[in-house]
Amino acid sequence: HISLSIFKLRHICVFSIKKLMKLNKNLVFLGMMGSGKTSIGSMISKKLELEFFDIDHEIEKKTKTTIKNIFDKKGEKFFRKIEEKITLKNLKKKNCVISLGGGAFLNNKIQNEVLTNHSSIWLKWDNKILLNRIKKSKKRPIANNSSSDQLLNLINERSKIYSKALFKIKCDNLTKSEVVKKIIKVI
Repeated sequence: HISLSIFKLRHICVFSIKKLMKLNKNLVFLGMMGSGKTSIGSMISKKLELEFFDIDHEIEKKTKTTIKNIFDKKGEKFFRKIEEKITLKNLKKKNCVISLGGGAFLNNKIQNEVLTNHSSIWLKWDNKILLNRIKKSKKRPIANNSSSDQLLNLINERSKIYSKALFKIKCDNLTKSEVVKKIIKVI
């Protein structure tokens, strides 16, 4: 009896999300680098049988180089222009799951588009956990050139902007699967 109820509840949740998606809204993941936007977004898209787009991957595909390489050779300003163009193009798609780059939501055009026309989900982590996750990665240009204090300041500043998201998912002490279940429950 309990497993049947869980089965029904799971299908009601998926049905509700699919109904939301019929409104031509995308699920857009935002948050700091290292917050799991790509992995969680990909898992959600598979569960809901929706197309998934990771903006960082789309940028690398379009430019045929890595984001680190773009930062190193052309600078952050150049990168942000490409990021804006590719992000806004991808946001025109309908009924998709999209994961933004960590800094994309700071762009006013992107932020306005996401908040006005899509369902936004902030993957929120404790600052110290995020700091450890960011420091472990060598592929994050901003992190490689910043001290721990600078990164904590960046996390705090960006968190004020991320908090505008429609849904805030606290991820501390949860597995990826538990985060996915939590998202499906609250959407």
